[in-house]
Amino acid sequence: MINISKKKKAFLLILIGLVMLISGLLLSISLGANDISFSTTIKSLLSSDVDINTSIIKDIRLPRALAAALVGGFLSVSGAIMQGITRNPIADPSVMGITQGATFTIAIALVLQTLVPGFALGSFGLMLFAFLGASISGVLVYFVSSKSRGKVDPVKLALAGTALGTLLVSLATAVSMYFNLSQQLSFWISGGLTSAKWEGVKLLFLVGGVTTILSMIMAPKITILSLGEEVAIGLGQKTNLVRFICLIIVILLAGSSVAVAGNIVFVGLIIPQIVKAIVGANYKYIIPCSLVLGSVLLVYSDIIARMINPPYETPIGSLTALLGVPVFIYLVRKETR
Repeated sequence: MINISKKKKAFLLILIGLVMLISGLLLSISLGANDISFSTTIKSLLSSDVDINTSIIKDIRLPRALAAALVGGFLSVSGAIMQGITRNPIADPSVMGITQGATFTIAIALVLQTLVPGFALGSFGLMLFAFLGASISGVLVYFVSSKSRGKVDPVKLALAGTALGTLLVSLATAVSMYFNLSQQLSFWISGGLTSAKWEGVKLLFLVGGVTTILSMIMAPKITILSLGEEVAIGLGQKTNLVRFICLIIVILLAGSSVAVAGNIVFVGLIIPQIVKAIVGANYKYIIPCSLVLGSVLLVYSDIIARMINPPYETPIGSLTALLGVPVFIYLVRKETR
């Protein structure tokens, strides 16, 4: 009965989330500097005609809305996976310094584009740099926080991730100031979807689609690993291999997200905690629910970011930080007790 109950809760949560997500996507596409009615928005989406409204909606607003949904979902899934493999409720790509590592290498890429003639990077090139930074910082924090082989200290994880993340963002800021790239890098540090294009959305679909499917395949193993090292080994799990595969998934999801939307924090911390409180500790339910609710959170955060001070945009990272910091403090105090 318990499993059936959790399954129903997960199904209802996904269903409600999808309704909210579709509504949010339509609202996001309708809102902007140009006042376009909802009926015109629907007609433009279904029309093959080329006019100003159709170009604005299909070439600017639609890729931005889809990018927000994909980035939010991927960050939430990566946070849920990290919390499972480390058995740490405060694990998150931003807390572990993964997103900051990607931001730092993107700063290096911008410098290279300025200094090296003919060196130009598109979304795919920036994603490769983001993957490199996310990989290095993620591996460093993971091993620094390990008390012994395969065991991670939650307190050390938070401290090492925060310290490394702060260092990398500081270095990125210093590099950008020295080479007069502060304005270009400010987007990546604060996070936003202003420059989201179809190229970035396609890359998110390609990379994120494959890794999300892989994360669902790994979900039963993550559930077992979240029960404890001894239990997982007793049930025949190759814990180090599971952690390695999951870390690769997290790096790919976080790296692609940063390459498109910059350093958006705490999404992977907030959503998995809400989902766990509703559907329990089975990652077969946690991962898909986190994917949907993470998309909902970032789509509506993007809408609010555009509405606070039009025509200027508030960085989305600031909004998610306002939500995430209280949750982070609560979880740290709870874990300490």
